[in-house]
Amino acid sequence: MTRRPEYLAANAGRRVPMPGFVLLVHPRDDGDTTMRIGITVTKKVGNAVVRNRIKRRFRALSREILPDHGWPGADHVLIGREAALTSDYADLRGHLAKALAKSRSVAPGGNRSRPKR
Repeated sequence: MTRRPEYLAANAGRRVPMPGFVLLVHPRDDGDTTMRIGITVTKKVGNAVVRNRIKRRFRALSREILPDHGWPGADHVLIGREAALTSDYADLRGHLAKALAKSRSVAPGGNRSRPKR
């Protein structure tokens, strides 16, 4: 995913918070079964070196986990948190698999504590 409207659309999907990231899953309903991934890490997390390191970890995780556990025809967005940098890779892998399983049971829009914009 590369365009802002795609990320905004994913924000309306299912939201699953985990210690190192927040997973957003949004079914596209366009008939295409490809899974897309978007990764974002805000400046609050750290400088460019830190943010890029977290993104590299998420890319490796998504290549490993999404083919088996992802939703066909959906956009998956990982929003990085500070804990993603210090967490063990195996822990992140388990959290991502758990988040994808959990996302299948969460109502659309997820458990939001803030109102929709």
